[in-house]
Amino acid sequence: MAYFAVSVFLSAFLLFQIQPMIGKFILPGFGGTSAVWSTVLMFFQILLTGGYAYAYWLIDRGPNRKRIMIHIALLTASLVIMLVLALSRQWPTVPGQSWQSASTADPVWEICKLLGISVGLPYFLLATNSTLMQAWYRRTKLQRAPYFLYALSNAGSILGLVGYLLIAEPGLTLHEQGLAWSAGYLLFALLAGYGAFRSLRTRPEPVKNPGKEVVAGPGIGVRAMWLALSACTSSLLLATTSQLTQEVAVIPFLWVLPLTLYLLTFILAFSSERWYSRQVFIFVFVGATILFGRALVYGSILDVVSQIMFLSAGLFTACLVLHAELYRLRPQANYLASFYLYIAVGGALGGICVTLIAPAIFRGYWELPLGFLLSWTLFAVIHTFDKIRVTATWRRHLNSALIIYGVIFAAIVAYSHIEADLADSMFIERNFYGVVRVTKAQIGEPGLDVIQMTHGVTVHGVQLVSAESRDQPTTYYTAQSGVGLGIIHHPQRGRGMRVGVLGLGIGTLAAYGQDGDVYRFYEINPMVIGLANGDGGYFTFLKDSPASVEIVPGDARLSLERELAEGLRQDFDVLALDTFDSDSIPVHLIDKQAFEIYLQHLKPAGILAVHASNRHFDFVPVVWKLAQHFELHMVLIQNPENELGGLSSTWLLLSREASVLSDPQIERYATRLDDYTSNIRLWTDDYSNPMQILR
Repeated sequence: MAYFAVSVFLSAFLLFQIQPMIGKFILPGFGGTSAVWSTVLMFFQILLTGGYAYAYWLIDRGPNRKRIMIHIALLTASLVIMLVLALSRQWPTVPGQSWQSASTADPVWEICKLLGISVGLPYFLLATNSTLMQAWYRRTKLQRAPYFLYALSNAGSILGLVGYLLIAEPGLTLHEQGLAWSAGYLLFALLAGYGAFRSLRTRPEPVKNPGKEVVAGPGIGVRAMWLALSACTSSLLLATTSQLTQEVAVIPFLWVLPLTLYLLTFILAFSSERWYSRQVFIFVFVGATILFGRALVYGSILDVVSQIMFLSAGLFTACLVLHAELYRLRPQANYLASFYLYIAVGGALGGICVTLIAPAIFRGYWELPLGFLLSWTLFAVIHTFDKIRVTATWRRHLNSALIIYGVIFAAIVAYSHIEADLADSMFIERNFYGVVRVTKAQIGEPGLDVIQMTHGVTVHGVQLVSAESRDQPTTYYTAQSGVGLGIIHHPQRGRGMRVGVLGLGIGTLAAYGQDGDVYRFYEINPMVIGLANGDGGYFTFLKDSPASVEIVPGDARLSLERELAEGLRQDFDVLALDTFDSDSIPVHLIDKQAFEIYLQHLKPAGILAVHASNRHFDFVPVVWKLAQHFELHMVLIQNPENELGGLSSTWLLLSREASVLSDPQIERYATRLDDYTSNIRLWTDDYSNPMQILR
């Protein structure tokens, strides 16, 4: 028994350690968006399904020498491939830097290709192990149910995730993580190979009561419910993770938390059904749904902790209820391989729906409220057709009333969420990088008409409609804002400035352009580029600017890095980092390696302007630490909201030369940080922790 337990636990541990590890590594290469993690999850769910199907084929009709030898050959091949990759790029498992791409096209397939080459075969073989071990255990211990091994597998998965978050990520570099994981995989391969050879030598115990009639397998309705329940919980997992990472930050903690809760519900549900009472959990489900609805409808005004708690409570309760009902529908042990295969297929279908189908058919992020509505609908179907009946009439009526309430409430939340997205939208579209809306609005006491662009829940630009005011910089970019002061009062002003901007928005900063200036914008989202360039006729900042306007599509850091490699230093007088005001933070743009790139593109007297306006995070200590490391002078400029389209903003201006920041007009608004201090650790590509800077 010890061998089976160790093998199952180790494979599950490694299976879920590799997900956040490789996800974090490839994140910067694909724009740092939440969709990267959704794609990673979808890929691994599909590979997990393939592993279950392969295991089902491997154990079908008992031990087969030819099939077992194929399995051993694949284990050997995976080790050889890892060795070759390690020798070719100096570290195993984690892909080399050459795989990073600055392409603005939908990168889903590119991500899948990268994952397949780097960890595809090892992950596939790890995914087979739990099913194989349970089947081989049952053949040697015929009278013992193997379901405890499934719970042990999920426990290993959770410890793998939590171990990565608490130990591997903060304590090891990505290189060291790759080496440690590869060592663990080597041990797994040896155990799996031993188990394969052992299965050929093991003769199953004789079946007691051999004349007993074999019970028929589950019907098509039950199998369909297996698929539906597992697909629903999988879609809720991905949709909740996307919601959290869009609203807060694309960081491993917000990847690991929902996945851990999801796996925990499997452990609880598959450990026993005696603890689960539908009568009790109907009340719990209703309460969690109310919290979920509050987080979804009022997310823009909730603090980050409340958002995380409410959405997590909704995910955990929905998955726990549906997985408990799934366990109630489990078959006899001799059908367990097909049962797990159906669960895996359902999980993959849920991932495909969220990652591939939803972006193609939905104009907004609507899969989360619709997924929650589906969970209540499935719960209602099970309650209606389940053979388990409540004897007391009043209890039956109460259960039915609560379930009807849950369905109706979830439907209202879904409708309200979708209606809010569509209301007053002149334009709304969705792509890999998020949902972009263009709406009409009014600002200030006079009620000035404006057209604004929002990305998610964050305003990314506002332009006044009136002809006499349409060229006026608004929102975070007014003349009294940090970046406005840095441009207007720079010594190079009026003599042909070069201004670089990371993050295009609607191109508001181009309003400062003069004849002879060059304004170079870096933007990863093709939809934003099109709107700023005049698609639909909504925004004209770029078109109306006297400056020469250049737009570089792709991830800003990778584009700047590529320009350096090609000998194209931009020599910016001002370089504005306008990528941190939204709730989803591209961490790879604000660390040591990123600043090294920025400073190489900046003139000696250039200004690096960092937009630090953010509801959830305080970037001052992070930027201060970077300024200390690179010996830069820094001032803080906070600008209040005004009635002419100016929003409250926080900017940090940095420069190698103190005199550039000593202009009287800049000093008038600036706060010196000479006495500021922070014990935060310097952020690098190997280390960053946004949870430390939560407001």
